[in-house]
Amino acid sequence: MRLYTKRGDSGMTDLMGDRVKKTHPRVEAYGTIDELNSVLGMVRAILADKRLARMVERVQRDLFVIGAELATSPKLRPPMKLSRARLKALERQIDAFQNEAPTPRFFVLPGGSFEAALVHFARTVCRRAERRVVALSEQETVRPLVLQYLNRLSDWLFALALVVNKRAQIPEVLWEGQRKRGRNTR
Repeated sequence: MRLYTKRGDSGMTDLMGDRVKKTHPRVEAYGTIDELNSVLGMVRAILADKRLARMVERVQRDLFVIGAELATSPKLRPPMKLSRARLKALERQIDAFQNEAPTPRFFVLPGGSFEAALVHFARTVCRRAERRVVALSEQETVRPLVLQYLNRLSDWLFALALVVNKRAQIPEVLWEGQRKRGRNTR
């Protein structure tokens, strides 16, 4: 089988059960999920903690399920393969991460270790994916579990970045607004 088909040369692509323009919100949504999955592949490749790397891989597998869901025409909608149990597993992991590395009171500037900085990058791509799926849901039916999972995943990634920095003994750099700048800044 050839990698190239030439079917997309005119700006159209195939969904499971439909053919649409490559600018269709559904293509934007699953394309951004694919981008997120690629960034998570980089995260997994550099994580020194193999247990955390396995957790990231499990999320990548979930994202493949979500991508397939989004790449399927609503006309052919099979039963959802992502389970509510996966959402609950993310929530339990977030709780465990927060027990290890509590969320600071102020905003965190993304960074710290290279690993944590890349996790923060994945978090921002996750937020964009979530926005793309919300935009799609304004035009077509999207199962609520997809949006719930993406919303929770961005929280999971934030908590993961905090844990990675804590384990590396790198303090978070906080943004504290006007307080740190002083009163007489003109």
